[in-house]
Amino acid sequence: MLNFKDSLFTKGNDYGFSDMELYYQSGGKFSTKIYKGDVDSFSIANVGGVSFRGIYQGKMGYAYTEKIDGASITFLLEEAKENALIIDSEDNEIIFSGSKKYEEIELYSEKLASVTNEEKINLLKKIETICFSLSEKVTSVNYCLLESVDTEKMIANTKGLEKYEKGNVVYTYISVVVKDGEDIKTASKVTLARDFATFDATALATQVVEEALSTLGATSIASKEYPIILRNTAAAALLRVFTSSFSADNVHKGKSRLANKLGKSIANSYVSIADDPYLKNGFMSRSFDSEGVATQRLQVVEKGVLKSYLHNLKTAVKDQVQPTGHGTKASYKGTMTIAPSNLFIEPGEKTYEQLVASEKEAIVITDLQGLHSGANAISGDFSLSANGYVVKAGVIERPVNQITIAGNFYTLLEEIETVANDLDFGMPSGGYIGSPSLKIKRLAVSGE
Repeated sequence: MLNFKDSLFTKGNDYGFSDMELYYQSGGKFSTKIYKGDVDSFSIANVGGVSFRGIYQGKMGYAYTEKIDGASITFLLEEAKENALIIDSEDNEIIFSGSKKYEEIELYSEKLASVTNEEKINLLKKIETICFSLSEKVTSVNYCLLESVDTEKMIANTKGLEKYEKGNVVYTYISVVVKDGEDIKTASKVTLARDFATFDATALATQVVEEALSTLGATSIASKEYPIILRNTAAAALLRVFTSSFSADNVHKGKSRLANKLGKSIANSYVSIADDPYLKNGFMSRSFDSEGVATQRLQVVEKGVLKSYLHNLKTAVKDQVQPTGHGTKASYKGTMTIAPSNLFIEPGEKTYEQLVASEKEAIVITDLQGLHSGANAISGDFSLSANGYVVKAGVIERPVNQITIAGNFYTLLEEIETVANDLDFGMPSGGYIGSPSLKIKRLAVSGE
């Protein structure tokens, strides 16, 4: 790759390019699923390639390829030259010379890399077996999935920047179906780690089966406003929908309610939101972003006050601030966007159990559906199908379903009364988003 870079830049000079950048990204994924004791699916995939950016006659040109050989150098330069001549953009594109300091973080585990595929499959088989053994009401383990991911990326340019990073991670997704008469319910759990030894088959199976069993017999509830306990993973799922509001690019484009809110209160003082690219088990941990900017732990919201947007190089120049290390490309051939790394609401001190015990009457929301269609990321309005539990006199009385909760995300932030200590993260999507359980003053609930 380094030889390829040197040849590319040398020939690029001959073509008349001034500043040039090479971005390399590759990924390997092992995925397997168990069903009724047998391997239901098994795949190993490797994808990767390089992208090239270069300034030609004052304009930026782009090209990418999956092939890394001598012929690709000519292809990249010809494509980028042609694109530079036809692209009509007033944006000032930047090739970054590098940050003053980069954190040294360990994202790759040799121990994890040495775990065999057989060991991964045996873990899933054990989880599935335990799930069925826990209750005769378990009729199916409809998802018993494990995926391990290896990533590698490098960015280098003619301004002297050259950064390389590799990482690996493994996660399981377990979902069970339970049945009691005609009543059928499901529950699922995502668990991510960089240490395979932390996967406890009994604990994983027990948690997901007990969750599913606890929802049997669920019915609806009278429509009115209720105090709400938004359990951690449900809170994280809701937060994920609205993380785009913190993007400076969306602020500039009028797609965020947070425009002109810097330094102002946008949430209850109990609420602090951080983006931490150095989390040990963070799925999106990284020491530099897709533009080569050093990442940093960013305090987005501090005690309810909006402190910063997420910036890439382009938006930082527009706002005359320092970039925050959030320039992101989904792949080597993707366009530059803004996305969080590991963004989460910082945990408080009370336990989830204490939140429940303190309520005379409330609804615990454990699961939200329709987040893609029932939530407007710009206005903040949402109307979502939900499941959960009814709390009476400080104890969970019964499960509840067939309800819809409605409100506004920004109003919800202001009406958070307590933040628990049970921080958890959801499935990685547009960043790795987490939250503890949240006590909300009230939300409108539609039921019976």
